Amino acid sequence: MGGDRRAAAALQRHWCPSWSVSERWRAHAGMVLVMLAYSGYHVLTKSVLNVGMNQVVFCVYRDLLAFAVLAPVAFLRERRVRPPVTPQLLASFALLGFTGLYGNPLLFLVGLRYTNASYAAAFQPSIPVLTFLLAAIVGVEAINIFTKDGVLKVIGTVVCVSGAILMALYRGSSLIGLTRSMPNAWASTSYPAAPNWLASAVLEHGVETWQLGVLCLVGNCLLVAVYLVIQAPVMKKYPASLSVTAYSYFFATIFMVLTGVSATNGLHEWALTKTEVIAVLYAGIVASCLSYSIMTWANKILGPSLVALYNPLQPAFSTVLSTIFLGDPVYIGSIIGGVSIIVGLYLVIWARYNEEQRAPMDGYLDPLIVDNPRIPKTEEISFI
Repeated sequence: MGGDRRAAAALQRHWCPSWSVSERWRAHAGMVLVMLAYSGYHVLTKSVLNVGMNQVVFCVYRDLLAFAVLAPVAFLRERRVRPPVTPQLLASFALLGFTGLYGNPLLFLVGLRYTNASYAAAFQPSIPVLTFLLAAIVGVEAINIFTKDGVLKVIGTVVCVSGAILMALYRGSSLIGLTRSMPNAWASTSYPAAPNWLASAVLEHGVETWQLGVLCLVGNCLLVAVYLVIQAPVMKKYPASLSVTAYSYFFATIFMVLTGVSATNGLHEWALTKTEVIAVLYAGIVASCLSYSIMTWANKILGPSLVALYNPLQPAFSTVLSTIFLGDPVYIGSIIGGVSIIVGLYLVIWARYNEEQRAPMDGYLDPLIVDNPRIPKTEEISFI
């Protein structure tokens, strides 16, 4: 019995390294900064993309810049700690690049083209739920619904996601700023330069454009979840987080350049104005290079479910930044939704903290769903 207990404790230490409290809080603070950077990215690039810039070209420039900045930094900073790269690891990096850095923005682009911005925003709160379920199914995350902390995690996730959905679907009266004449949130909006070659094959089989847009938005959210869940076990075998992000961007950039060549109709679409250059610099350096590096590092410490749960902060931060820099009004739905997001995040973080405090005494963290809640997890899931 004692030997089994020690083995379970050793296995748990393999799965959940003993990160210090300060490292964990730095990871939480890093994810808040990432969501703030993404919100600034949305506000800054909205004006650029809505005036006619080819969105695929924008993605190509963004990825090229991110890889150009990240690759030498990763090479110099992690040259002494990088493990050797195997063919299996290269395949994992290619999969990460395809799911999280290429397929994710491309499907969002097509979904936005064939639906509208409000409809696209309404799908984003599903990312934490999909990540939560996928990580639990494959065994990357450990949550026991038979304990108080496990119930708090579920309740916190529901509250957080509900707040994001409320912000996307409900406005209410204006509390701050002047009410502007706004178009119907569910009306179709024209977005330029979607990759028509990608859509034509599907549309030829009788699928409506709106249905295609919805499918792409669902695929976008699913790929984000897959990216975060796959990244966790990859980081256990290749813990150099900057290099993992750089390798992923290498493959994503190849995919995106090939798509850009196919989706453009001439060199004139690749010319940039001064405002577009500023947007590309911010998108490539801050919203891509810096943000994905922090997200990869935080995923190693916090796990995919908790990292994904920070996504609902984006609409809250976007509302604040839009009010400050663009003068947009703040509605009661945004305030209620923002408070719900913060409360939900607090519940999940508090439950995770309680589990970590209990883990040294119990020797393990509780598994997801078990008939006997005291049976430790004994199998490791690996994607590589």
